[in-house]
Amino acid sequence: MPEWESVREFTLGNVERPATRYRNRIDWGPNAIRVPSGPRDDRVLEACAYVGPERSLYVDADLTRLLCRVEQLSDHTWSVVDADDTELGTITRLPSSRPLIRPNWRITQPGRPDVLGRTEWLSGPPARLAAKAAGRLLVGVLDGLTGIGDDGGDQPVRVRTLEWRAGDEAVMYSEGTNLITVKADWLDRRLAFAYCLIAT
Repeated sequence: MPEWESVREFTLGNVERPATRYRNRIDWGPNAIRVPSGPRDDRVLEACAYVGPERSLYVDADLTRLLCRVEQLSDHTWSVVDADDTELGTITRLPSSRPLIRPNWRITQPGRPDVLGRTEWLSGPPARLAAKAAGRLLVGVLDGLTGIGDDGGDQPVRVRTLEWRAGDEAVMYSEGTNLITVKADWLDRRLAFAYCLIAT
């Protein structure tokens, strides 16, 4: 079982072994925070924290050893506490003032700078934003030329990608709850795990 404190990549789900080009079946397990290991064609998603009732996580499959739980403080803010009821930090959804813009997110961790999660192509310093915008424009042109996306409902739904930054430091990267990548050693993994429980 992977040590939760040092997890770098994880997902939330109940797939233990996904189907691959050499395996046509899926092995299922309990809903858990899972860490990918092994080569792409023999991927294993090992549980490192098990999902319990009411947005809680446990380190054992029998749900006897609490790792952390989430308490809702308001419509947009949640507190993450450990087994001793000590607050580890908070997670806040930041609604946009524009109706078509999706909300941002903020993680606060005591003694650390706030971490803001924003749509990946909107985050970073101005020079980087310009480069991202140019790249996004190029992708749009290529999509138009190749007809990608013309089939409407037949296209897969894209998960929202967020880049989580503390100032200029990249702290975390998330593709929905399909794949979370932690980049900063100092981020308490329990806060990252809790975000998955809230965002689903």
